[in-house]
Amino acid sequence: MKKRRVVMMLVLALMLTGCKGQNKNENIRAGMEAVEALDYDSALASFEAAKEAGEDERLLYRGEGIAYMGKTMYAEAAEAFEKALSLSDGRVNSMDYDINYYLAVAYCKQGETDKAINVYNAITALKSEEKDAYYLRGVLYAQQGNLDKAKEDFDKTISLGKNDYDRLIDIYNVLASGGYRETGQEYLQSAMDAGTKNMTNFEKGRICYYLQDYENARTYLEKARGESGYEAVLFLGKTYETLGDNNYAISVYNSFLEGSGPNAEVLNQLGLCKMQTGDYEGALANFQSAMNIEDNGMMQTLKMNEIVAYERLGEYQSAASLMESYLKSYPNDEEAKRESIFLQTR
Repeated sequence: MKKRRVVMMLVLALMLTGCKGQNKNENIRAGMEAVEALDYDSALASFEAAKEAGEDERLLYRGEGIAYMGKTMYAEAAEAFEKALSLSDGRVNSMDYDINYYLAVAYCKQGETDKAINVYNAITALKSEEKDAYYLRGVLYAQQGNLDKAKEDFDKTISLGKNDYDRLIDIYNVLASGGYRETGQEYLQSAMDAGTKNMTNFEKGRICYYLQDYENARTYLEKARGESGYEAVLFLGKTYETLGDNNYAISVYNSFLEGSGPNAEVLNQLGLCKMQTGDYEGALANFQSAMNIEDNGMMQTLKMNEIVAYERLGEYQSAASLMESYLKSYPNDEEAKRESIFLQTR
């Protein structure tokens, strides 16, 4: 998926800029830069200007759809993507596939799962080796409780990428979250039984972790600490947490941070681990340190964890004030709404 997105962004860049510094589609380019900066209102204004300037309609509607997605306006996003697709010249190209993937997500976000499945059906009908479409359709089938169809798509996905262990673990997580943990573990065990010579220590460690084989997970992940960066450290620390050794897990996280500098995910997990030990002040400091990292990518999670830390410290007024601010930023978090009612009674 990442490789395909990179290729698409390169293609899009050429479409937007033209050759030798030409200003073709300059409003679209400005809109996409605003999207990258998460400034969706400015992006939409740029795409509106692109319409008035007569710039490439397919590109501007694609960009408009992405901006609406960012604003969680999924009906408007779907409409924009549909307009972009309607402007095709009839020759299916990489842009068509790209827009269809976005359209399927917009349908899903509206709860229109069947429409999303039909999009993936269309993609696989035209491109039978498109493993991302099989995987994403399998995810939807799993969410619907249709395990047989989900497995059919996941089997196809695996057959198209036999050594794609990241995707294999994604499949496990989808199945486990849907109540099919044992089925997900069967996929992981089959991969281990097929031989591990093509796996890194990190991949073997993660698979053992999800198979609940924590002793072997620890062995592989210790080896992976210097090979796979913060992700190996996260799994190693969580393995020690699961084994009941929170103090050693904390030392694993701290050792990484001392050697590599601030990392939002490691700081967050360190905070969660400290919460388990009752060190709520230390946990709060970790969450707040992570929040100070620019573009940390997990601000919502960190803000909620900060609120929980204040609750555990008995500082309910601070927690309630932060919750009020949190709900302004994330008004669709139903669990947070319930927690807000609890805080108002303290």
